[in-house]
Amino acid sequence: MNKTNDTDKCIACSTCVVQCPVAEATSKFLGPRMLGPASERFRLLNKGEDDSLSYCSNCKNCDISCPQGVPVSNINMLARAELAKTHRPSFRDWVLAHGDVESRLANLFPHTLANIGMANPASKIILDKIGISKHADLPKFPAKNFFAMVKKLEQPENLKKTVALYPGCYIKNYVPEAGMDLVWLLNRAGYKVVSQEKFSCCGTPLYTNGFIAETKENVLRNHAIMAGYRKEGIPVLTMCPSCELMFKAEIPAFFPDLENEGRHLLNAEEFLMSCIESGELALPAGKHGASKKIIYHAPCHLRALGIGMPGLELLKKMDAAKILNANAGCCGISGTYGFKKEKYDIAMQIGANLFRTIDASNADVVATECGTCQVQITHGTKKRCMHPVSLLRAFVAGD
Repeated sequence: MNKTNDTDKCIACSTCVVQCPVAEATSKFLGPRMLGPASERFRLLNKGEDDSLSYCSNCKNCDISCPQGVPVSNINMLARAELAKTHRPSFRDWVLAHGDVESRLANLFPHTLANIGMANPASKIILDKIGISKHADLPKFPAKNFFAMVKKLEQPENLKKTVALYPGCYIKNYVPEAGMDLVWLLNRAGYKVVSQEKFSCCGTPLYTNGFIAETKENVLRNHAIMAGYRKEGIPVLTMCPSCELMFKAEIPAFFPDLENEGRHLLNAEEFLMSCIESGELALPAGKHGASKKIIYHAPCHLRALGIGMPGLELLKKMDAAKILNANAGCCGISGTYGFKKEKYDIAMQIGANLFRTIDASNADVVATECGTCQVQITHGTKKRCMHPVSLLRAFVAGD
């Protein structure tokens, strides 16, 4: 990423400002144009950093809307990483950036006890003291993580094709059942699913909180595993749009010296669509699923990928089920952003339109690919929110 060239592409049209959900919600944020391209010129002169830099949520709506293709959010994130060299990120930001560490610690205890420990009033007060909002609902730990579950799974022996799954932190640590639903569907389509516990966090929560050096360590580790699969002719899939965006767009921008191994990563829902279209994955016919009403939310990072809405297309394959597209903007959570004490109210204000749209839909369930979007939507609406793959699995299984 050439920050000077990218900055000079900005024509100050302010389209990004109009589309920025944070700028609309609070005056504490200067806005993407002022904080990104405009401030970058001052950064080149070492004129210091504006305090509102931390208010950029990295939702990517500025990037999506920019007619000149200026990667505004990446300019902001690189500025944040540069600032972290002289201003150490807080302990709160370290905690939110290292979900894998908390998950490993939680695995030392029964998951029910770990969840009670995280949700009780005393813990909430402690978290609030370090800067994690006591009002936020944190993700719940499952009884077993994805790797523990897939190890015990006996996949059919007659499968002649193989795919690998990069689960990402959220599938791995919080909703492993969604990953298992994908494995079940791929087995039905004739594919054995493999993965590796050595896979690390893609780096998104790390770099957004200022830990760019650790991000690169994870990238190198993940790239090595993916390269091994590629040499064996095994495609690697992911279910998380933020992970996919990281591998395909962020890593080449932040680490241009690295081989772009992430360009080979495949979207799991697109892969399932190809299985359906080729006849590898057969769907039940008739009015199966007719009573279910589902409203779908497209995560911001999925829209930033520019691949359409494969999750919505998958849901439409559920014959006779009523599928709605919320089309109501950002949910507000933006990864770890909405958990932060000073950002919680902003995140809830950003997500208010989506919450109202979901409530008004009277849908039975909400569908979205992003794990933290699921947490935020359930928090804001009290409705169950699931990955589209899990809903498709239930449909195919007749559940």
